[in-house]
Parts: sequence; C-alpha cells; structure tokens
Amino acid sequence: MDLFTMAMENSSSHKPLAEKMRPRNLDEFYGQKNIIGKGKILRRLIETDRLTSIILYGPPGVGKTTLASIISKETKCEFAKLNATIISVKEIKDYINKAEELLKLYGKRTIFFIDEIHALKKGSQQDVLLDAVERGLVVLIGATTENPYFEINNALLSRSKIFQLESLNNDEIVEVLNNVLQNKERGYGNINIKLEENSLMHIAELSGGDARCAINTLELAVLSTPKDDEGIIEITKELVQECMQKKIINYDKSGDNHYDMSSAFIKSLRGSDADAALYWFGRMILGGEDPKFIMRRIIVHASEDVGMADPKAMIMAHAAWNALQTIGMPEARIPIAEAIIYIAKAPKSNAVIEAVDKAFQDAKEYQYRVPVHLRDTHYKGAKNFGNGIDYKYPHDYPGHYVEQKYFPDEMENKKYYIYDENF
Repeated sequence: MDLFTMAMENSSSHKPLAEKMRPRNLDEFYGQKNIIGKGKILRRLIETDRLTSIILYGPPGVGKTTLASIISKETKCEFAKLNATIISVKEIKDYINKAEELLKLYGKRTIFFIDEIHALKKGSQQDVLLDAVERGLVVLIGATTENPYFEINNALLSRSKIFQLESLNNDEIVEVLNNVLQNKERGYGNINIKLEENSLMHIAELSGGDARCAINTLELAVLSTPKDDEGIIEITKELVQECMQKKIINYDKSGDNHYDMSSAFIKSLRGSDADAALYWFGRMILGGEDPKFIMRRIIVHASEDVGMADPKAMIMAHAAWNALQTIGMPEARIPIAEAIIYIAKAPKSNAVIEAVDKAFQDAKEYQYRVPVHLRDTHYKGAKNFGNGIDYKYPHDYPGHYVEQKYFPDEMENKKYYIYDENF
C-alpha cells in the first residue's frame, strides 16, 4: 500500500471531521451519479482497474481528491500523488523514471494523481508529462477547479478523458450531514445532538454545493456549543449562520466562470428577467469582475437585443457608463442596476443586428464600384469624370424624398432592415 493511501486511511482524532468522513469506496461517495453511478463509465474503469488518463474538473468540495483516494485503494497500480503548485520539472522527470523502471522490471503501471494540475506550466512541465503519457509510462489523473480547456495544452487534453463534477445539490448535502450525525465510527453518532428544524437544509443552502464546507460548518457548530444539563448539544439556524464563515465567491475572471456568468447575465437581459440579470450582476461584481466589462456588455445588449424597439435603452446604458466613470463603485451599482432593469423590461428586437450583419455579408461578397451619380463631386476635376451627374437631391422634392437607386448598378435593391410598425 502506498503512502498516499495510508495517509487517507489514517483517521486519528486530530484530523478534521471532513477528512475523517471522506468516503472510502464508491458506495460511500455522494453525488456525481452521472459518472460514477452503477454501470457508469468511470465506475467501470475504476472497478475493473482499467483506468486511462482522466481529468477531474469541478468546484471545491465535490469529491475530486476523494475519487483519487478511492482509486488508490482499488488499483493494483503504483500510485503517486504530485502537487502541481510546488513540483519542479526535475521532480516530474524523477517520478517518470521510477515509473519506467517499475514497468520494465515488474510490468506494473503507475498512476500520477496531480492536484491543481492547471498550475503546471504549459511550455515545460506539461510537455514532460505529455511525453510520459504518450509513451504509456504513466496514467494521469488530474484534478482542477479551473476549466481544463483554458489551462491545459491541447495535446494533453486529447489523450485524457475529461469528467466534469458538479456541485452537490441541497438534498445531497443534507444526506452527507445526516451520515455524519449517524456515523458512530468516524462521525457524531455517539453524541446527543438536537437540531432545530431545517437547520441541516440551512447549512446546505449556505454551503453552495461544497460538501467539505458543509461538514466544516457542522463541526464548528458542535465543537463550539457546550452541552446542556441533559448532555445535549443544540444546533440552531442562528448558530449555523454564525459558524458559516464568509463564503469565497467562486469566480475566475479569466476562465470559464467569467464567460459562463457573463453569458447568463446577457441571456437574462435578453429574456426580460430583470431579477436574474441583477443576480448575475451581483455574482460578477462580488467575484471581482471589472464593472467596465459589464457595462460594455450592457451597451451591446441595448443595441443588439433591444435596438429600435426602444432607443432609450441605449441612452440608459450610456448614462450608467457615465455614472461609473464619474462616481465609480460601489455607488455606480445603482445607476447600473437602473440600466439593467430598464433594458431587461424593454421590448426586444434584433432587427438592427440582423440587418447590419446581412449588409456586411453582402459588402464582403459584392464589391462593385460606386455608381457615377453617387460619387463625390467636391474635389477638383470630379465633374470631368461625370461624378454626380443625374443625382437627385431629395430636399428639392415634395416631402424631401425622391425615388432613385442607391445600390451598385450590378446589384438589385436589398431589404436588410425589416421595419416593424410597432417601432
């Protein structure tokens, strides 16, 4: 048994409760039924000891390291745990050399579990690892909270199966906590704990799908509460709220959270849901997003999805931009929220973007010369070329309009903007 497995199995009293309660096998694992439920592909690979290189991608507290621990117990392979944040290229090469020796001498494969794999440098560390994976010297298990498509080079990605682990839902978190309360060997099954109604669900709601965070909160509540005269530890929702440390907003300004949340924000505006748009606005701002980026998206939306259905939307968007420039955050959150609400509630039309995109497509395809009657007449010698001859000046005609052709002679008149009488 390798040192990593021995460390995982050590449940000495000084270890945090979340570590003691770490699932020891797939049957104890909560959540992720779509990939490790009965008969699912990752479970089959683990149980048959035929694992190929994989990358486990998901937020904190969803079981990435736990899965690695379970695999280390199930496999007959050598298991090595590496931390990408501190390991050097030389150390990676040393591990690879040991893996090659084991394979040659004993025919035994080696699994590399690399936590925080996104921290490996693309140009050096990842290339060394890629060579070992390509040659079949190691099987890779990478764990990351960052989108691997942003952080890991394409060659390594193409040789690995990516499994996305989702945050646990509230019911799954409650199951985890009930298991802690009932487990007499590793949990609180031997302690008399009285819970206020719905207090476990309150922990689940506050934990944001992070099982470790939920267990840590329950542990702090139990440890910080003295027993009453009857030897009972009473846990209330107020105590849970007090024990829940301030949550770190899960947001990466350069990764997929940035793109996913801005996408959700824009789609909420487009879908006329002002409340959802305000929520995603809050998530982005609290996560450290540049408010100028958000304002640029609001301005784009005002023209792209509202357009001529309500031209005031652009005015509101630019007013919010000016407020941000003038007074800054956090005060500017109010005029920005006004713009968000106005634009979300405004009537929608994509007629303008449809029109301009069609026009651009034709402009790319049909590059004919400007008709003579539309050419410039202001420079010296223009009349010698016949420029402007037969041009009809609209203001010389009743209603300031006269029919004439404005497209190139070789093109038929086109209809790009579809006029709607409602606006």
